[in-house]
Amino acid sequence: MKNDTKGPGGLRGSFAKSSLLLGISLALVLLIPVSSWAHGFAGQRFFPTTFQVDDPFISDEFSVLIDRIKGADAKTTEIDIDYSKRIVPNFGLEFHEAYLHLRADDGSSANGWDNLGIGAKWQFLTNAPHELILSVGTDFDIGGTGAHQIADSFTTVSPGLFFGKGMGDLPQSMNFFRPFAITGVIGPSFPTESTADGERIPTTLTWAFSLQYSFMYLQSFVKDVGLGVPFNRMILVTEFPMETCMSADCKGQVTGTVNPGIVWCGKVMEFGIAAQIPVNSRSGSSVGVLGLFHLYVDDLFPYSLGRPIFR
Repeated sequence: MKNDTKGPGGLRGSFAKSSLLLGISLALVLLIPVSSWAHGFAGQRFFPTTFQVDDPFISDEFSVLIDRIKGADAKTTEIDIDYSKRIVPNFGLEFHEAYLHLRADDGSSANGWDNLGIGAKWQFLTNAPHELILSVGTDFDIGGTGAHQIADSFTTVSPGLFFGKGMGDLPQSMNFFRPFAITGVIGPSFPTESTADGERIPTTLTWAFSLQYSFMYLQSFVKDVGLGVPFNRMILVTEFPMETCMSADCKGQVTGTVNPGIVWCGKVMEFGIAAQIPVNSRSGSSVGVLGLFHLYVDDLFPYSLGRPIFR
């Protein structure tokens, strides 16, 4: 973690260290034995893709997330497109892009694609009895690849530790707590430049997590309470995507939202909707809406597009 007193040379050094760590992780992946992990599963636990908290697993998948919110002086619509592809069963690449439309109250507007994001993720642990998944990864938001009126001119590097834990290993006396699960990510996000357009670029710490309650798990592995279609395939989700500023001029300031919602999980696709509520004035003043459409490419095309390149 770095602060704003560190110059561009120090940031480039951190960038190089992060790239070296990613290379070492890839080398380790190619050396260790691998096994096939199904999409989002750890034992009996299915972890759905959520809205703004990244998955703890790596799989072949495609998502579209629509984020619409009215700010103090503008309406913003953002369409996020994500695609991930496994290279080997426990390591893959992730690509993401976003299209933004901003309309100000004075009638002016701005549109365009944000910077291209490329990431890599290694799912190094899947513990079935304890419904546990752990992964590490690094994401690169490549500066200058988007529209100049929308995107940043600098690259941002975001390494992170990802986790998912189901509560199915709780004792039988706590049966109705067993459908609970938590997922999350923690890691820094730092720019490769210290300033842009005369302004300091802050380093932040991401600490995002989701709390889930699965009616699917309740019905199948705890007790059949008689839920019918479509409720028997629903998962209640509340997300907490948070960031803490680590730079000197804003150190300790927290921004983020609370996103209560629900997802419906089919055999090859998933739908979801959630509210987006700012946690403080620095995070905004209006409630937004999130809509998710997700395809399980590994389940939809298990023998072609949805299988790892190298098995």
